[in-house]
Amino acid sequence: MERRNVRQAILGGFIATLVMTMIMYVAPLMGMPKMDVAAMLGGMLGQTMPEPMSGRWLVGMILHFVNGSVIFPLIFAFLLYARVPGQAWGKGIIWGLILWLLSQAVVMPMMGAGFFSSHAPQPMMTVVGSLLGHIIYGALLGGIYGAEPVAKPPAA
Repeated sequence: MERRNVRQAILGGFIATLVMTMIMYVAPLMGMPKMDVAAMLGGMLGQTMPEPMSGRWLVGMILHFVNGSVIFPLIFAFLLYARVPGQAWGKGIIWGLILWLLSQAVVMPMMGAGFFSSHAPQPMMTVVGSLLGHIIYGALLGGIYGAEPVAKPPAA
């Protein structure tokens, strides 16, 4: 049976994006390289990397949340979910891996970080950090999207 619950997909995408973003900004405290996706996306709009909380940085963060909360979850819900076997969280991980592959092969080069982050200060750590972030994103998105709806209590 194919599920197409737009509200649940967007909720799952928002929570997954929020968690992934928080991890991304906390990761440098644990020795991982700094990955400021808002600055990278905002940097595509100008010559220099924007400072945190600047106008271009904010636009980059909005783009990041629109992609992670709306666009990617709806693609997952409408095109992938019913076609991939397994548990919902596993389907989400597959989607996360697809997004990771696309981000490293297409998006990172467009943002100047090179193919599979080859121009990043710590390429291997950046690739692994991105992989872990996308797996977490996918598992959360899939798990929330695939959760059975909670039954409403009968009206009194």
